[in-house]
Amino acid sequence: MSRRTTDTPPLDSAASLTPPPNPTIGRDALQATTTGTRRFIARIANRDEEFARHFPRKLTVSALGIGSYLGDCTDAEDELYRLSVHAAINSGVNVIDTASNYRCQRSERVVGQAIVEAIAAGEVRRDELVVCTKGGYVALDGEPPASREAYEQWLEKELFAPGILTPDDLVRGGHSIAPKFLAHQLAQSRANLGLDTIDVYYLHNPEEQLLMLDRQTFMAKMRAAFALLEERAERGEIAGYGCATWLGLRVPPDHKQHLTLAELMAIAREVGGTTHHFRAVQLPVSLAMPEAARLPTQPLGRKLVPLLEAADALGLGVVASAPLMQGRLSVGLPPAMTELFPACTSDAQRALRFASSLPGVATVLAGMRSVAHVQENLAAWS
Repeated sequence: MSRRTTDTPPLDSAASLTPPPNPTIGRDALQATTTGTRRFIARIANRDEEFARHFPRKLTVSALGIGSYLGDCTDAEDELYRLSVHAAINSGVNVIDTASNYRCQRSERVVGQAIVEAIAAGEVRRDELVVCTKGGYVALDGEPPASREAYEQWLEKELFAPGILTPDDLVRGGHSIAPKFLAHQLAQSRANLGLDTIDVYYLHNPEEQLLMLDRQTFMAKMRAAFALLEERAERGEIAGYGCATWLGLRVPPDHKQHLTLAELMAIAREVGGTTHHFRAVQLPVSLAMPEAARLPTQPLGRKLVPLLEAADALGLGVVASAPLMQGRLSVGLPPAMTELFPACTSDAQRALRFASSLPGVATVLAGMRSVAHVQENLAAWS
């Protein structure tokens, strides 16, 4: 299960968790479980009662999750993320989110390194963590090519020549949901993370495909992608899957890139039956992007309802991304927000609590590249 490990230096912040015994051996140790996630949350000290949340498969998750999108493709950034993931785990965060294309696979690799280190050191058990990643975008290796020509040469060598992708599978020069490509990305992600099972594997911004495809063709491609993911769930490579979107679940039904949860659920039931593994969606939710709570975009029966209401009715977990809009909501919020969240000491904390307080949101993801940032954000629930 593990890859490379290095000694982890002590963290300056005080941990809120008492290290558990060493990981158990067996199937339950390979993925998040009901018992494991409850055990993790039960150890948390000095957190608001709203910090513990429910997630599909009867998992218990932290209201704050750690993301890994931002940053340069450097060893220095890798080390910042490694320490931040350790700090997050040791302070009560059990949702860890990444993607194969983030920072040219560097984020996925360093997240995996930190998780494997934490398990090996007895800081956490594997069954206590909800580890999520994404596939769909071409994932470069270590650093971006120097030019467009170099990128085209890389595509030919790494993806086209081996038959992982065909040029026709690729949309907008860098996105695909072709089953063979997704299978390759999933195998790559499992290797990068050093884990046998990924808890939630998201199709990354599948609405990209709708910029080039008609809706009927798109739905056929989604059906093939879901069938591949159901197969991999049966094999134990993933515990569940979902869609991580930017526009698709926020825009109105007449928008070209609109995604309909009811249609996605119907596909999951068609290819996976009543025991399908379609479990969660991820989308921006913030003071600046409140559509998931306010805009009726989703057909449910004979009416349109907001995304959060539809997801709840369909039994899907909702993970909120971009709650701080890459820092733009961390300062300058109106005084009313101070009154609404009086225990918070910064606008960043207030913005996180706002997104987290919307009914139906399980976890809010914040990209955290320093131990101090982890502790500041977690203080929103102190």
